[in-house]
Amino acid sequence: MRSTLPAGPGQPGLLSRRRGVALVAAFLLAMAGLLGLTRIAGTAAADTSDYTQSVSRLSATQAQITFTPTTTATYVISHYLVNGTNQQNVQMTNSGGKWTLTVSPISDGSVLTYSFTYEKNGPQYDTPQFTYTQGSGSTTTPPTTPPTTPPTTPPAAGCTGQSDTPNFGSNVHIYDPSMSAASIQSQLDAQFNQQKDTQTAQFGNNRVAQLFKPGTYNVNDNVGFYTSVAGLGQNPDDVTFNGNITVDAFNASDAGNATQNFWRSAENLAINPGGGTDRWAVAQAAPFRRIDVHGSLALYPASYGYASGGYIADTKVSGQAASVSQQQWYTRDSSLGSWAGGVWNMVFSGVNGAPGTTFPNPPETTLATTPVSRDVPYLYVDGSGKYRVFLPSLRTNASGPSWAGGSTPGSSLPMSQFYVVKAGDTAATINSALAAGCNLFVTPGVYHLSQTLNVTRANTTILGIGYPTFVPDNGVNAMQVADVDGVRLKGLLFDAGTTNSQALLTVGPAGSSASHAGNPTTIQDVFFRIGGQVAGKATNSLIVNSSNAIIDHIWAWRADHGSGVGWTSNTADNGLTVNGNNVLATGLFVEHYQKYEVVWNGQGGKTIFFQNEMPYDPPNQAAWKNPSGQNGYAAYKVGSGVTTHEAWGLGSYCYFNVNPAVNSYHAFEVPNTSGVKFHDALTVSLGGVGTITHVINDTGAVTASNTTPSNVVSYP
Repeated sequence: MRSTLPAGPGQPGLLSRRRGVALVAAFLLAMAGLLGLTRIAGTAAADTSDYTQSVSRLSATQAQITFTPTTTATYVISHYLVNGTNQQNVQMTNSGGKWTLTVSPISDGSVLTYSFTYEKNGPQYDTPQFTYTQGSGSTTTPPTTPPTTPPTTPPAAGCTGQSDTPNFGSNVHIYDPSMSAASIQSQLDAQFNQQKDTQTAQFGNNRVAQLFKPGTYNVNDNVGFYTSVAGLGQNPDDVTFNGNITVDAFNASDAGNATQNFWRSAENLAINPGGGTDRWAVAQAAPFRRIDVHGSLALYPASYGYASGGYIADTKVSGQAASVSQQQWYTRDSSLGSWAGGVWNMVFSGVNGAPGTTFPNPPETTLATTPVSRDVPYLYVDGSGKYRVFLPSLRTNASGPSWAGGSTPGSSLPMSQFYVVKAGDTAATINSALAAGCNLFVTPGVYHLSQTLNVTRANTTILGIGYPTFVPDNGVNAMQVADVDGVRLKGLLFDAGTTNSQALLTVGPAGSSASHAGNPTTIQDVFFRIGGQVAGKATNSLIVNSSNAIIDHIWAWRADHGSGVGWTSNTADNGLTVNGNNVLATGLFVEHYQKYEVVWNGQGGKTIFFQNEMPYDPPNQAAWKNPSGQNGYAAYKVGSGVTTHEAWGLGSYCYFNVNPAVNSYHAFEVPNTSGVKFHDALTVSLGGVGTITHVINDTGAVTASNTTPSNVVSYP
């Protein structure tokens, strides 16, 4: 993004900103974990003439399962138990049409029970169970005549073997109040210096999580790229900083501007700020959650240069929250002493102390409550020193922090129900854990995926800290969530690989129709990147097919700067596509995609706060026209068949720097029907570089050349 904007106090008048078949296999692998060794729903029983199988003893501790289909199989999954325990569901390795899997450890006399699922040209097949005794050299098959009484379905294998005090790996730094302040400060400073520089750290691979056990800390924490700071108490005031947790325009190269301060977070702690004011001058993908600020909060850099955030939720600020030169901001379910400032688009829902709606002057939009919300899952330490993950309850028509009454309502899970993903894990090990019924706790790191991660179990929690990054390789889709109740995804970054993926994250298969109103899937602090480090490619970043899902703070970004950036380099059509009904988005940031950035086809959708920049780099108008022949693509398109949809506080900006003659006909494209309602929408041409003719459909003035917004207060 490039901004030519009015000066703030002490700020130069001109500020410039340049930000810039494995799927099916893995699905069935995960599904097998839910159904034990019995037949998977939607598959057929295999004909015994369609394959051969055997088990051989490789050594005193290893056995090899072999499966050979008579014609080519797309994949083969082996489901096995040793001595009736510790079920595994593993995709086998193909070599010349023979599929093999080594089981280890297994001792002589141990009984191996196993079956297979395989796919040929679309249909999937299941074999019966077989048994093998290590050292016997023989395999036993089931009788050919089925028993008169059908077998019962064994329960799904549970998550076993995980620790309540796990090793989180070298990228997770845990602090205790018994440590000296000087020692903690030295470590925090060293980590910050590694993650500080916008030029070198912004697209680096280092990832950091700083976790503080309950107590008081007399330190200051400057927060750099890919760094998460979090308290390990059950409630924010269990961990108190007598000092500041700061994000600012730290580097000389920033020129006092904080508009590239991406990918950092603070959560679940209290701050007694030095000087009375904490500074959190951020741009996208930098949530500030579950914080009790005993003082004021500055959301702009000390230089008064611009920032381009941002997001606050479940937070209390006893003093004033001041945006000043922040371009846009969304605050949810919080409490403020007061609010000051606003450049283009400030939105509040369920915030005690928020200003009233005055859009467009000042540009503030306020909803008294948030229709539906569920605060994020988070890690904490219980009274016995064991780690647990707290799962906040669903709220309707919420206002104020969830912990305002003393503690957040909800339940918790022991860490023994979580598989800790860390260095060395692969898609196969992660899928195996999911299939076994584990939740995931994903530690800081970059994880390359050779197959799709499949989440099929209702109420699965996947919690990431320190911006763990999933990179799909060879064109696979990164993650697929089934159409089930209560999945929670939090704190993940999906980074497109160099071979095009059809989608990075899909929630629910196409055609999903079940209602999840009582227990929706939540997608929170989940971010997507196309390019910037490499020439990444993905047709879609996020597809939501499940109904009632809550999209709570995402940033889908086709990079406008960094490496591998260009119209034919980091290619991506759509940032978000919603096909499910009654989906709610609170805090939606989508930028620079090459077609419709948001497509909303489901009925009953709601969006509270939308921030967008159109692609900077259409080479010419002919390369960027929508299917109707109009110039450009709308940033936010509601499908023509939608009869109910409502949105509040939406901004779309253009900066066509490759060819300033490029134009977009409008930013918002919606059906003309009374049930589709938009409140407080605006467009801006940054520095007058390119134009947007209308705000919504044929309504709203063409963008001005002096970075002045064109506003529409209500539509229709």
